[in-house]
Amino acid sequence: MPAALREELVDVLLETPTFRLERIVSTGHATPVGRWYDQARDEWVLLLRGSAGLRFEGEAEAISLAPGDHVLIPARRRHRIEWTDATAPTVWLALHF
Repeated sequence: MPAALREELVDVLLETPTFRLERIVSTGHATPVGRWYDQARDEWVLLLRGSAGLRFEGEAEAISLAPGDHVLIPARRRHRIEWTDATAPTVWLALHF
């Protein structure tokens, strides 16, 4: 696994008309300032390795995630990644459905 990536690495592991399963590797990546994700489908994320901060719009604090933590992000719920571990890769599974 690379120590540092220019951009997040996203591998689609499985895709059907109703869902997509991705493996995402982050190395210190964060959502650009002022940008929010606003997705049409629900997303369930599981942190496998590393650490990250996930913040929902309107929330003052980010949720800190460690290996084994998971979050359901409802469709249209604006969110962003505040930070990911800059010293080791952060590995996610993301299920869009």
